[in-house]
Amino acid sequence: MADAIDISQLETMTGGDTELAIEALGIFRQSAELWGRMLDPHAEAVQWADAAHGIKGAARSVGLMALGDACETCEQLGRSGEATAAQAGVAISAVKDRLGEAIEVIAHVEHQLMMKRSFAGVRLG
Repeated sequence: MADAIDISQLETMTGGDTELAIEALGIFRQSAELWGRMLDPHAEAVQWADAAHGIKGAARSVGLMALGDACETCEQLGRSGEATAAQAGVAISAVKDRLGEAIEVIAHVEHQLMMKRSFAGVRLG
């Protein structure tokens, strides 16, 4: 779980404001359901590439770097115009796996931030 999120990135992005961090993580979590539906390997490549692009920026802004990296790979594949159905399935599956991990880690971080009202001592793992 510790490698799923870079807490220092979240802290920097929110200026150390735990309320803002909780809000940003909540918005990300709520948006994840929509993004998940857009990640359909049977859809046009532009659709899932656009979804991966959106997730990538949001993920990296709150410190979910592994998710951002999986999205970047997926987006590049979709934009290449050369993705086979199998390649699309593998890339999208990787994004969905990381997205699931992100939702889990977000719940953990949100809980700790709500309890501590500080980034100090937030533990993952």
